[in-house]
Amino acid sequence: MPTSKRPKILIIGTGAVGGFYGGKLARAGYHVSTLCRSDYEIVKSKGIKVKSSWGDFHYRPVEVIKDITEYKGCPDYVIVTLKALPEIDIPALIRPVISSSTAIVLIQNGIEIETAIQENFPNNDLISGLAFICVSRIKPGQIHHQDYGRLALGLYPKGESDSVKFLAEILNTSGVTCTISKDIIRERWKKLLWNASFNTISVLTRADTKMILENENTAELVFKIMQEIQTVAAASGHKIDVSILHKHINDTRKMKPYRTSMLLDCETGKEMEIEVILGNAILIARKHSIEVTNITCLYGLLTLINNRINQASA
Repeated sequence: MPTSKRPKILIIGTGAVGGFYGGKLARAGYHVSTLCRSDYEIVKSKGIKVKSSWGDFHYRPVEVIKDITEYKGCPDYVIVTLKALPEIDIPALIRPVISSSTAIVLIQNGIEIETAIQENFPNNDLISGLAFICVSRIKPGQIHHQDYGRLALGLYPKGESDSVKFLAEILNTSGVTCTISKDIIRERWKKLLWNASFNTISVLTRADTKMILENENTAELVFKIMQEIQTVAAASGHKIDVSILHKHINDTRKMKPYRTSMLLDCETGKEMEIEVILGNAILIARKHSIEVTNITCLYGLLTLINNRINQASA
């Protein structure tokens, strides 16, 4: 836990999620720095503008760095909000700034994303986090927050710590509703219900959430995909009641029509997070001899699209 009430926070990845939550912390007076690459020149010179349903704001990080070795000192919290892609070596990326007291926070999608961090930094607090938010990066240095914004944090693999409590406290102080889960892996499975269904269907149909649920066939597919994830989660020791599936769907019906982050990545030629959202779940299903026809089909189709994206950007 930081000894100061104004901890040093380094955000790794200043896209939509990192830019938004970093901004809320910075606006509340906390010491927030950012590592950004594609947006570096804009953020360095002009800061970050956020158009938000909670109220628009603009902020300038204390430090804006392009290379991790430029960071001055050691942060109390390193918050990683990069896309969870296989080729990104997060332990190597953050190692230069990690001290014995640094808490590492992963606010990323998917399941089984924490293993490499735990293996490389076994003595540091590892905080796994989930963002329930509709937010996108409009252009360099500009973010659009449409709806929601709650965060769930938990010590990985289970429990809580002073560093988790303190981070949740300052986030709540910043105007972000943040809860602590003592079983964050189960919370990851619960969020995967939504990501494995709405994100993937949106890419293949180019439809927003409202369009997906208004069509009886895609609405039915959403539920079937969620059921497969529910089954795999249970086999892994994380039972999820069917009421959670219905709640996800009902909550999505109520929210503003949303073009998912995976769809936006696809449309802008960026690699999609299909391994942590679908691939890892399929591997676990195979381990337990569970048939997951729908997500296996989606994985195959999205892999072809991802390959095409990677070839075009090579």
